[in-house]
Amino acid sequence: MDRQSFAGSNERLGVSFTSILTAQDIGSYKPSPANFDALETEITRLSIGKDKLLHVAQSLFHDHVPAKHAGLPTVWINRRHDNPGWGATPAPPADITPDWTFTSMAAFADAVDAEGG
Repeated sequence: MDRQSFAGSNERLGVSFTSILTAQDIGSYKPSPANFDALETEITRLSIGKDKLLHVAQSLFHDHVPAKHAGLPTVWINRRHDNPGWGATPAPPADITPDWTFTSMAAFADAVDAEGG
């Protein structure tokens, strides 16, 4: 995502972030490991341990494979749970097992709330 597109989304979210790293800033798009290298640089700058991260995403190909290679736990938002195939994303190139799976962000948020998070 580019900075201008994210700025519009961020305005609608109505929250502030400590850091924002866009594909435009990094110069690459997922599934490039450069994105996760940039994340590691940023968390080091902020003194945040990798054990405090959780990668939440829909695409096994674009998100979960590189996140797992980067050593991150992942939550798969499997929006296509009732549909065969991979939709608009390619099949993952490797056998990948997310740590948790939910059918929507709402279901994930409900589970976090139920755990007291």
